[in-house]
Amino acid sequence: MAEKTTIKDLKPYFDEARSDKIAFVGKCHDCGKDISIEIDRLEDGYKVSGGAVYMSAIGPIGKCDVCYKELPALHNFQPCAVYSRIVGYMRPVSDWNPGKQAEFKIRKVFEL
Repeated sequence: MAEKTTIKDLKPYFDEARSDKIAFVGKCHDCGKDISIEIDRLEDGYKVSGGAVYMSAIGPIGKCDVCYKELPALHNFQPCAVYSRIVGYMRPVSDWNPGKQAEFKIRKVFEL
């Protein structure tokens, strides 16, 4: 699920650009129109013009001003089922009890 972007999410983009202004160019997530969203870094936050930027697992997602004013939240995402091993067999995490789901969130993944 994507969430509205914070200045912490944008810091790597500002660092890479070595500037106090960055822009996201692409298509609006809702209507598909071409958009250009400019973000200025200020001392106490940031100023966004041209729409809204959300962070997701696939990267930044943009919405134009018209679509953002109509519906600020992102929608039309397809839910994803996450399976993991519990008590010897694979089960969807959404079917686990709340205690096991909490434990799953703090698990560390090791890659060999």
